[in-house]
Amino acid sequence: MDLELEGKAALVTGGSKGIGKAIARALAGEGVDVAIAARTRETLEETAAELAAETGRRIIPIVCDTGSPPAVEAMVAGVVEQFGRLDILVNNAARPGGGPGPVPGLEGITDARFEEEMNTKVLGYLRCARSAAPHLKANGWGRIINISGMGARQAGTAIGSMRNVAVSALTKNLADELGPNGINVTVVHPGATWTERMPELMETRAAEQGISVEEVTERAARGNSIGRFIDASEVAYVVAFLASPKSVAITGDAVAAGGGVGNAIHY
Repeated sequence: MDLELEGKAALVTGGSKGIGKAIARALAGEGVDVAIAARTRETLEETAAELAAETGRRIIPIVCDTGSPPAVEAMVAGVVEQFGRLDILVNNAARPGGGPGPVPGLEGITDARFEEEMNTKVLGYLRCARSAAPHLKANGWGRIINISGMGARQAGTAIGSMRNVAVSALTKNLADELGPNGINVTVVHPGATWTERMPELMETRAAEQGISVEEVTERAARGNSIGRFIDASEVAYVVAFLASPKSVAITGDAVAAGGGVGNAIHY
């Protein structure tokens, strides 16, 4: 299937590693020029060079903290200046969930942690969409894909659920407002996803639990219908479709990309 993405321009925040890097790779593989944004220059530049060599597309690294409104405005302006256009925004810059150590209970949830999470993931996504929207409107077409997480559908970490539910609410509101301008907005909920940080995380958990890395990895992979980790590239394939003109029938809605997490029926 031709996704009709050749020659379009995208911005992927949190694009230097993990799911963001996989998304940038998938889009570039479909003929998209991609700007990747993150806070660490060295990692960004290494990723940009790697993906450019691999795909033959323009991959531009932009250092940006999406917690800063001026930085976001400068980032979007820089993308448009270098590409001459912006068609696709993938909001992915956020602290990953599921890290080592226990999830804090009520007494362990600090105001500072809550404010940091909401400022980065929720307000950060809003800032990026707000800055990108005028350029997408000028095209008469665009796509915004917000990467959230299965915490929006299940309890287990209060802050994780709150931030992901908020991203879902943002998505539907943006979809309704921007739809008449030809802009679709969707949210993708990855589950446990295999990225470059997972081997170290599995080793840490194995040490904490006193079992082998193989056993802790097998246990962690049992939490979905297919019985294995979803790879970051497999989440990226979903995003590439949603970024394309072929996805016009999907907007304002969530797409779970966790291999069938949980037993609830969503309709």
